[in-house]
Amino acid sequence: MSEISNITELKNVLEAALLTSHEPLSLDDMLRLFSEKMERATLRMLLDELKQDWDRRTMELVQVASGYRFQARDEYATFLARLNPERQAKYSRAVMETLAIIAYRQPVTRGDIEEIRGVAVNPNVIRQLQERDWIDVIGQREVPGRPSLYGTTKHFLDDLNIRSLSELPPMVDFVQQEISI
Repeated sequence: MSEISNITELKNVLEAALLTSHEPLSLDDMLRLFSEKMERATLRMLLDELKQDWDRRTMELVQVASGYRFQARDEYATFLARLNPERQAKYSRAVMETLAIIAYRQPVTRGDIEEIRGVAVNPNVIRQLQERDWIDVIGQREVPGRPSLYGTTKHFLDDLNIRSLSELPPMVDFVQQEISI
C-alpha cells in the first residue's frame, strides 16, 4: 500500500510544502517529499493541476529560476506593502548600469564594465550587487592578471520573477526609450 494513495493527497503535500517554504522549491526538492519514486513528468502534471486549482485565488504558483513558489498576485501588492512599509531599496544609476551590463553581457570583467560605461567601477557597486546576491564571480578570464568574470545569480532571476535571462526585455526596448526621452 502506498504512503499516499491518490492525486488529491499528492497535491496537498506539494501545496503544503510550497506554501511553507521560504525559498522556491526545485523539482528535486519536491521529489524528496515522497518515499516512493515519482517521475518528473508526473510531478510537473501535479504542479500544473495545482496551478489551475489556484487560478482564481489570491495566490498563484509560479516557476522562477530556482524552482516553484507561491506568491500573491500582482493586484494585491499595494495592500500587502502596507503590512511592512519598509522603504524600497534605492539603487544609484551606477549600480543599475553595472547590473544591466552584467545581465546582458555576462560573463564580464570589471574592465569590460568600465569600457562600456566609460568610467571606473567603484568597488562598492560590485560589493552591493554581491551582497544582494544578484551577481557573483563565475570564473576568471584567461589573460594576464586573471580578472574575475561576473554573472547574475538565480536569486537575481527569482527577484525579477523570471526563469532565465532570455526572459529579460530586449535591449532594443531600452534604446528606443532613451531616444524618445
